[in-house]
Parts: sequence; C-alpha cells; structure tokens
Amino acid sequence: MRLGIDVGSTTLKCVLVDEKEKIVFSRYKYHHSQIPKMASEIIFEMIEEMGNQKVSVGISGSAGIGIAQKMDLAFTQEVYATRKAVLKKMPETSCVIELGGEDAKILFLEGNLEVRMNGSCAGGTGAFIDQMINLLAIKQNEMDKIASESHHCYTIASRCGVFAKTDVQALISQGASKSDIAYSVFQSVVNQTITGLAQGRRIEGNVVYLGGPLTFFSTLRKCFDLTLKVNGTCPDNSLYFVALGASFLSEGSFTLEEINEKFKNYYSDENYKSLKPLFETDEDKKEFFSRHDKEIIPVGDPLKYEGKAYLGVDVGSTTVKVCVISEKGELLFSGYRKNEGDPIVFVKDYIVDFLTKYPKIELQKGCSTGYGEKLVKNAFNLEYSIVETQAHLMSAQYFYPDVDFIIDIGGQDIKCFKICDGVIDDIFLNEACSSGCGSFLQTFFNALGYSEKEASHLALESRHPVNLGSRCTVFMNSSVKQAQKDGAKIEDIFSGLAISVVKNALYKVIRCNNPSSLGKKIIVQGGTFLNNAVLRAFENELKLNVIRPDKAGLMGAYGCALYAKNRDIKQKEESTLLNLEELKSFTHTTKATTCKGCLNHCQLTINTFFGNRKFISGNKCDKFASPERYIKDPSAFDIYAFKQEYLNALKPKKGKRGKIGIPFGLNFWELLPFWFTFFTELGYEVIVSKPSTRETYLKGQMTVTSDTICYPAKLLHGHIQELIDDGVKTIFYNSSSYNIDEKKGTNHFNCPIVAYYPEVLKNNMKELDSGEVVFIKDMVALTYKNQFKKRIFKIMNQYGSFNKLEIKKASIKAYEAYDNYLEAIKIQGDLIIKNAREKKLPIMVLVGRPYHVDKEVNHGVDQLILQLGCAVLSEDSLAYKIGKQERNVLNQWTYHARMYDAARYACTQKDMSVIQLVSFGCGLDAVTSDELREIVNSNSKIYTQLKIDEIAALGAVKIRVRSLLAALGDEDNE
Repeated sequence: MRLGIDVGSTTLKCVLVDEKEKIVFSRYKYHHSQIPKMASEIIFEMIEEMGNQKVSVGISGSAGIGIAQKMDLAFTQEVYATRKAVLKKMPETSCVIELGGEDAKILFLEGNLEVRMNGSCAGGTGAFIDQMINLLAIKQNEMDKIASESHHCYTIASRCGVFAKTDVQALISQGASKSDIAYSVFQSVVNQTITGLAQGRRIEGNVVYLGGPLTFFSTLRKCFDLTLKVNGTCPDNSLYFVALGASFLSEGSFTLEEINEKFKNYYSDENYKSLKPLFETDEDKKEFFSRHDKEIIPVGDPLKYEGKAYLGVDVGSTTVKVCVISEKGELLFSGYRKNEGDPIVFVKDYIVDFLTKYPKIELQKGCSTGYGEKLVKNAFNLEYSIVETQAHLMSAQYFYPDVDFIIDIGGQDIKCFKICDGVIDDIFLNEACSSGCGSFLQTFFNALGYSEKEASHLALESRHPVNLGSRCTVFMNSSVKQAQKDGAKIEDIFSGLAISVVKNALYKVIRCNNPSSLGKKIIVQGGTFLNNAVLRAFENELKLNVIRPDKAGLMGAYGCALYAKNRDIKQKEESTLLNLEELKSFTHTTKATTCKGCLNHCQLTINTFFGNRKFISGNKCDKFASPERYIKDPSAFDIYAFKQEYLNALKPKKGKRGKIGIPFGLNFWELLPFWFTFFTELGYEVIVSKPSTRETYLKGQMTVTSDTICYPAKLLHGHIQELIDDGVKTIFYNSSSYNIDEKKGTNHFNCPIVAYYPEVLKNNMKELDSGEVVFIKDMVALTYKNQFKKRIFKIMNQYGSFNKLEIKKASIKAYEAYDNYLEAIKIQGDLIIKNAREKKLPIMVLVGRPYHVDKEVNHGVDQLILQLGCAVLSEDSLAYKIGKQERNVLNQWTYHARMYDAARYACTQKDMSVIQLVSFGCGLDAVTSDELREIVNSNSKIYTQLKIDEIAALGAVKIRVRSLLAALGDEDNE
C-alpha cells in the first residue's frame, strides 16, 4: 500500500491507497501547529482500522519538507504532487484552481506546466475566509448557506485579509445583510485569484477545483463559474489530491507502527531568532506600571450627579465605544464592546440602560464618529458627527494641551497625527496593508486559545521574544507556526507579536527613519494600546516615555462627548436625542436596493428607524448625501463635473466608413475631443466605451497581466472588452511617447504606461492579437501638426483608402476641437473661482493626471469635497496662469509641469489649497509628490496626497479628505 501525507499550512491530510490506486483510508484535520502529534493520532486510527500494513510513504505540502527531511522520508513538492494526481485521475483537465489555508495556486496543464502561486499576500485563501466568518459572527458551516441567499454583491478588497475587514465592517455598520456580505466575500476571493494569480492568462477549458474552501463552499465554486464562464468540476476526494499525488510518488517500505513511532519521537530543537525582552529587570517593570497608573481620566459618580450630560459614540472597525460625560468633563458612564454585526443594538441598549439607571441626569447632546458615524447619528437623532481625527485630537488636547504627536491603533487602522501650534499638521494612515492593528493581534490570541489580557500578561514575562518582523496578517500565521515548530514558548510568540505591531506602525505607516523625530509629548490611544506589551514595545522602540490614558480605548468616544458639550455651550439649542420612551419603541430594519437615479446604479442600503425615519448608505453620488450642501449645478463649482459633462456630450454620428471604437480611459480623458472629431470628420461612426464602473474592470480582469500596474491602466482592458462585446470590429488606441509641447518643462514626455499600453493590450487580449478585431495601435504623437498629418496619413492607409486632403481637413478640425476643450476648461475654471468667492467657499485644487477625472478612478472625491462646502479646480484650469520658470528638478513630463505650475499659482491665492491624486503602481507619482510638497509647504500652504486605487476603500478616502478639511477650518467649519 501507499501512504500519502499532505502537511498544509493549517490542515493535515492523510490517504492510504491500495495496489489498485483506490483510497481505502482518509483523514482531514486541523493541526493547530502540532503536526507530529496530530499525524501520530491519524496513523494510530489507521492502524486500528486497517491493521499494521506495510507501506511506502510520501510527504508533501507547504509545511512538510522539514518533517520529511528529519524523518528521512520521501518529499514531493505540492504542485508536482497535485499535477501527478490530477493527470492520473482526470487526464482531460486543462486548469486546476486550488485554494488552501494560506496559499492559492493555479496550474495550467495544457502544453507545458505553468504554475501561479500567491507570493507576498495571502488574501483570498482559506484563512482569509475564516477571518471574514469570524467578523460576521457566524459558524463556518453557515457561510455557504447564507451566501447562497444573497441578492446583491458589494465590492470588497481581497488583497489584504485585514483590509478586507474594513470594507466588511463598513457594510455591517451601514446595515447591509450578512447574506450579501458573505456572497461578496466569495466574489472578492474569485477576483483576487483571477487578477492576482492568472495575471492575463485565460482560465478556460476543463477547470478543476481543489482545496478546502472550494470543496466546502459550493457558492464560491458558483462565483468562479459565473466569472470565468465555465462549468468547473470539484471531484470526489478533492481535499486529498496533494496527499494522493504524494502517495503515487511514495518511496521506501515501512510498517504503519514504524511510521507512528517516527512521528511520536519527532523532536524540533529551539532554533529561532530572538529579541531583547520587553523588561530587562523587575525594577523596569515596576517603574513602567507605576508611571502609567497615574494617567487617569477623571471619573464622576452618576448616582450623585444631577444636571446636563453629553453622549459620545465611536463605532470602530471591530468595537463600539460609548461614553457619557458631565458638564465638567468627568466620565460618568462608559461601554466598550466588540462589534458583533449590529452596532445599533449595542448603542440603543447602552443609552436605555443609562437613562433607566440615572433618571436625574439629562442627556443634552450627542455626537458620533467612526465607521458607523452617520448610521448612529441618524438612528438616534444625535446632533453632531465628526471625523475620527477631530475626535481623537479633542480628547488628547483636553488632558494634555501641549501634545505634539498622537498615535491611535484601532482594530483595523492606524492613525497618526503630527500637531503643530495646536492643529493637525500632518496625518498618516495605513493604506495598502493593515498588518499590525488590533484585529491582527486578536486573530492570533483567538487562534492560540488565549484572551487579550492573558496574552498581554504572558508577553511581559517573555525572556526571548521571537523576531517575527512585520508581515501580512495571514502570512504571519506561517511565521508563528514556524516559531512553534522551532521550540518557541507561547509567551515569546506573544511578545514578538507586540513588537511586530509597533515596528509596523513606525516603519510602514509613519515611515520614520528616526523615531525620535516624532515629537517629545506623545499620546497613544486606541484599544490596542491597552495591551501593556504593545505599549512597552512602543516605548522601547522610541526610547521615550509616552502617555497612555487609562481609558485609551474610549478616547474617540470621549472626544465626541467633548465636542457635543462645547457646541452646546455655544449654541444652546434644544436636544433632538431620542428620549427613553422613544428608545423603548425603537425599531431598525434594512432593505437593499439598486438606485436607478443615474448610470452609477449604486447598491444602496435603506435603513428605516422608529418613526419612519430613513438613512440611505452605499451611494457614490451626492443625490442622497448631505442634501443641505447639495449644489444643483455641480459644474458651476466643480471642474471635474464640467469635464465629465463635456466629454460625455460627444455622441456618435452615422458614417460612410462604418464604426471605430475608442476606449474611454487613460489619455483619452484629455484627447477624446481630438480623436472623436478626427474620425468623425473622416466618416466614421465613433463608438466611445461607456464611463468606467467596477463592472468595466471586472470585464477585463482576466487579461490584466500585472497585479501592481495602476488601476487606470487595468480599466483599459475592460473598456476594450466592452467594445468587442458590442460588436465593434475596429478599435483605435495609438501609442505616443510625447504630449503636445506646452513649453513648461525641459521636455514633454508621456507617462510610459500610457504611451505604450496598446502593446500590452494587443499581446494579452486574444481578439486583438488574433486579428479578429482590427486594432490600430501605431505610434503617433500630436506634438507637431505637420508631422502628425504625414504620419497619420501613412497609418490610416494601412487600414483603408484615404487621400491627403481629407486627412488634412480632419486634422485641422481635430486640433481645433482639442484647443476648444482646453479653452473651455480655462474659462470654466475662472467661472468656478468667481462663484466660489461670491459664496466665500474655500477652493481645493485637485492636481493629478487627466484620467483622475474618471469617477471609477477618483471614487467621487471631487463630489465629496463639493458636499463639504469647497469648490474644486484641476491642474489644467490653473497651470496656464504661470509662465515658464526655473525648476528645481529635471522636469520632462507634461502632466508634472502642469501640477507644479498649478501649485505655484495656488500658493499666491489665500483661499486655495492643494490635493494631489496619485495611483498605486505609478512610480512617477513619487517624483511629483516630493517637488509639489516642497513648492506648497515652502509657501505655508496646505498640501496632502490621496492615493486612489481599486484597493482604496471609499471610506478610507473620505476619512483622509474630511481630516484634511477639518484641519483647514475650526470646529464650526468642517
């Protein structure tokens, strides 16, 4: 017989195969890092059931190689084992998709074997799904059932396990149903697998699904089928294919009892890198606790207090915090609880409990913040809501007026603020990864069977903390398990995790080279810092004592209560808070629907509260958001809205030469008037793809070859696919190294991605490469008019018959259309400045590239700014006002030159501030950012940078914008 053992990252699979290659025994168990012990138990069960058989043995799996080497048994790499089993059992297979606990693989079997595996991120794996199940507070066997009952699919990030929690938590806070969230999680796994692993190679033919997640979740398989347009197969024994392959490649001759003895006697030496302990001596520990025991928030006695009180609510990513303070700022009552999928219930129970116990206290005003800020405000008729940065700053300054740096580590986000002259001078947020947050630690505490308090206490006792670095949350599981295999004690692991959190915050989020540069008066907030091991690790890394209020986890809610108190003193208005009787009758229902108000088709969640009051969330436009600030004609105050209207107004006309398609993305956000006019004049019916949506991206995701290319480039695949699906047989997208020379820099290069992306599209979209669609991608620039006419004449005659006169006339008209568009932007920019100054609105200059006008790329950030009472301009509406100047850098890029000059002009205007929009994957952004920051900051102006990409949740962008705007004004002017 043959014995195959698959030692995975989270599970152990064993199969025993007879001489006819039939499985006669199989087991699938979670090993919880106790691999030898679990393997011995399984072998014992095998002996009891099958007898002491003589077997050959093969081991495979991501955690199997070390065990195989020490036990001198045959090892087979898991990909090869999978291939061996699949080709033996299902030889007609074209492609295998296998999802494991922490790894994901795609095996292309047709032709030469090609394997794609996850590398730096474990998003979209089994452990990722497990985290989402925990967040939804459901059992593992319920996930598939509730997902099958969904009606809507939301966009959820899948590139980071913890970052996905941000999207899920936002949906929970908005009242989205668990069934819709569960289905959306599965769809995010599909998207991550296709874009992150396939990277442009089509998944087609006979597709086989393997691994635990695809075996146990039929709805996940359905999501793959629908997205890939295939009917994939999940075979019998799909969990055991790696073990099966290992058995086919097994070697040696042993009895099962001999194998059992090998596992029983398996021993791993202590062999891991350790760090200095958190406390060198007992005296250090005593001093630490003595110092922090003095940092106490004043507490009042609610039984003795009579008068007004103020409510603060902080609905965070993983917890809900509520507090009530007196008119003197004393904490009368507080609550801190995990967010279990319905923050409304907790907040209601808390307020009812308070009003019932203390009837002599009058709740006068309330304020909310956090992920569920608007939901809670509308649910309970709170008077105010503020952004988290304001709440944390207010609470910190109330107790420590001279604070110069605040760091708040929450459940899924890290927020850091530099304070200068009493106001926020700079803000740092974790953006691409959330390793090192509160839920990061909580995941490990739960997995290892300890409470937060127990884990913290153990970590402080460690003498040899494990050096775990700071990695992806899901991958950190591997490091922890490896440390356990290497003999690390549990206290050493907990201590290493605390140190990892701190290093991630300092060196990945704040990106500081010298921790001492942060400031002298540093305050730490957030529930994570209630863990004394994290606090001590932070002080050790900084080599500085910091201040942690004893109610560190409540500081956001406390800041809200202070805000409500201060506003009440100024305004003295009647309270709108629900009273006790209204709260007892309080009801909350949710309904999901699709808005038909515009082409966005937003997935809305309609929350209905007691008294038929409604709160609508999920909208991407301003139809239902901030109606008191809604401006009926956005283009009169928002240059982005003007550009969108102008370009969308270009409608096709029937032509004698048939149809030609233009993908509405990248440089066509500026050059569309030119090329639309050119081809219309030549007699084409110009079909422009529709404005970008998430669906546009999904249409082309299977042909995207680079996971790290910027999102605007990824969208082009969907635009091209849309044109192909619509039956357009000729598509135009020219390559171009140069832009028109605007005489602003030493050269006028195009972005390299924009310049040559047609080549990427042709080589990775089979319809373009096969000639099924005529793809005109020739190199031609608009820089010099005469050269353009000659070049385009030569190009077009490769695809048809054109004379020089019609090319010349079309070219003249095209240049006129382009010039008219740029002139219209300048005129509209001046009009917006005039309108804004008449209404005394601050003006935000959004500097970026032409494609940042795309709503799918900018996440509606211009509309958000407009709703918050600011006018919006772009770089090209101002850059012309500045003549050519000396530069501090070698400036060869057209769009950079515009941004620099727009910033220089903004510096001369008191009511203008600069925001730069950048895209992940665009290396040129770093060059621009440094120069822009120098230009703006040297003139004492406000500058910030917003990273816009498909992984940047809209909520995160809102936090950044609102934080910036809060810093510009005072507490009365958001």
